[in-house]
Amino acid sequence: MTVTLADIEAAAARIEGHAVATPLIESPALNERLGLRVLIKPETLQRVGAFKFRGAYNRLVQMTPDERTRGVVAFSSGNHAQGVALAARLLGMPALIVMPSDAPAMKVANTRAYGAEIRLYDRLTESREEIAAAISAERGAVVVPAFDDPHIIAGQGTVGLELVRQAQGRGARLDMVLTPVGGGGLMAGTSTAVKALSPATALVGVEPQGFDDTWRSLQAGHRIVTRPTTRSLCDALESPAPGELTFPVLQQTVADIAVVSDAEVAEAMRYAFATLKLVVEPGGSVGLAALLAGKVKPPAGQTVGLVLSGGNVDPELFARVLRGEF
Repeated sequence: MTVTLADIEAAAARIEGHAVATPLIESPALNERLGLRVLIKPETLQRVGAFKFRGAYNRLVQMTPDERTRGVVAFSSGNHAQGVALAARLLGMPALIVMPSDAPAMKVANTRAYGAEIRLYDRLTESREEIAAAISAERGAVVVPAFDDPHIIAGQGTVGLELVRQAQGRGARLDMVLTPVGGGGLMAGTSTAVKALSPATALVGVEPQGFDDTWRSLQAGHRIVTRPTTRSLCDALESPAPGELTFPVLQQTVADIAVVSDAEVAEAMRYAFATLKLVVEPGGSVGLAALLAGKVKPPAGQTVGLVLSGGNVDPELFARVLRGEF
């Protein structure tokens, strides 16, 4: 199923009053450093602290009364988990989330606080997909994917819808939009909206080193599954492959993919904290990292939309980042 601008606009109508229409903010210091006009979309200020609530609510609000009674099951390292848990609570349905045992403690605690049941698993020896499928079969619960679902993609696309319209409200034309890429739901939805409203805007995705599956897939012309041997600081972006639904969209809309290291991500987190006065989690800061490290170099004077996709970072990890341990 192809997600269209009309689908994204319908999603925007469904989530209105439930999701936050996050503002566009601008930093003179960042603009001066880069020689650009950077319009920042801080989804750190979204409900659950990440853009994921948009897609989760758009998916769950369309479920039938019978489906709502049976509830939902999802698997996630954190932000999708929290988005589904809160959306389920708001809509009065049960939710069970399959989370890795090494997921950030804050994301686990928040998911539980939103009222979801949690099933922890070992990501090295167990399959989260198999666990979720078994729970779905046992309970009749609806599996809610993190990104490979048209309603999820449409919900995430509201980020791009707001971004372009808010920029236009300032009299700005976006030359480029930078977005993190994990499974591709945010980028697929955002790029669909941006290209429909502003066809000349270039869409650039950013991935963490070692998890550059989208870059490899776009180079190869087909989906490639990576088998990383190490972890990334960006736990939210550790998808091994772009989605079956998201990848064809990215092939049509994405101009380029940049890849950033953990050290560059940590530097961006420190910059966001010290200069932008924002707490941004590792995966949410990759676009800023790409700009600060020169991995993406728009021509001087251009206007760039920058999505900071989430702010859920464990305090202990954040303290280590601020101390310069990465």
